[in-house]
Amino acid sequence: MILHRVVQEGRLRPAGKLPLNEARLDGLTGRRPFQAGTQIRGSILKMPDISKDSVTRAQISEDEAGQRLDNYLLRICKGVPKSHVYRILRSGEVRINKKRVDASYRLQAGDEIRIPPIRIAEKQQEVDAGAMMRSDLPVLFEDDALLAVNKPAGIAVHGGSGVSFGVIEALRQQRPLARFLELAHRLDRETSGILLVGKKRSALTALHDMFRDGGRQADKRYLVLVSGRWMEKMRDVRLPLHKYLLDNGERRVRVAEDGKFSHTVFRLLARWQRFSLLEAQLKTGRTHQIRVHLAHLGFPIAGDDKYGDFALNKALQSAGLKRMFLHAWKMDFPHPIKDERVALEAPLPDALAGFLARLSANEEKDYGETF
Repeated sequence: MILHRVVQEGRLRPAGKLPLNEARLDGLTGRRPFQAGTQIRGSILKMPDISKDSVTRAQISEDEAGQRLDNYLLRICKGVPKSHVYRILRSGEVRINKKRVDASYRLQAGDEIRIPPIRIAEKQQEVDAGAMMRSDLPVLFEDDALLAVNKPAGIAVHGGSGVSFGVIEALRQQRPLARFLELAHRLDRETSGILLVGKKRSALTALHDMFRDGGRQADKRYLVLVSGRWMEKMRDVRLPLHKYLLDNGERRVRVAEDGKFSHTVFRLLARWQRFSLLEAQLKTGRTHQIRVHLAHLGFPIAGDDKYGDFALNKALQSAGLKRMFLHAWKMDFPHPIKDERVALEAPLPDALAGFLARLSANEEKDYGETF
């Protein structure tokens, strides 16, 4: 069993030879900047260019095999309303090997797909956004199967729900020759830290299965600053969570008896007069799990604009904390292809580390060392 560990500033220290991006470290940050146009080993297959005037025909590659037809179309037809994609599926305008198939059909390598003329509006500002995001996506780990980046706060992981461009779209824009890039899991827009991306279908499926398994094989830990004095060194929180929608369509989560089983382990790292720094270890991966568990217990996350203390958040903004203090800090998991484990660590962003330093300068700390 081989362990690959990533330490401070996103540097990789392999126990053995590992195919890595050999880009030089940035002289200012000491991090490995994300490289545009990085080539992936093996055959390079471009996404089909969808025509607005004529039928498009594309052949499914091995890396594209296994996914549902509707998900494939939604991915390659960015900017097209979902209702239109399902309309052309229902009408039979989309054909696989010259036959009508259901939206749930699982694509197979070698399938020929017929796509009718579709108008896709490519916005220049989205292309520009992808280029601008390049320097903000330091690579923590990369091999032929997966990619791990340190996602900044304030950026969605994918487009949708009012956001036209996210991390995955930026990665595809920056790596036009990459044949396959898909999210292995999600992070909230305001959460920073480790984000995994699959670079081949087999790796993505294995990662999805791992996270769907309740994360028992993966160890995911977050750093979180809460309002209030947390007194227990460790606390197991098992509270069921239920998702619902507000009148405006916004998604929210609450603790409810009929919700899904949810389990978080919290450990106290430091405590001040009015705040506590915790490590949150996810045992399940429910939407907004850490945020809702803490808010329900009376310890809202500093800067949380959905479940937090809104008056306190306003004061914290004036004090320099302009984002939610939640950071995906560490992840340890089995490699999806190889017989080894991968250990990743993303250092606390400067904005959060700086706020902790100011907090220590202004409030007495009665537990924990300097983080």
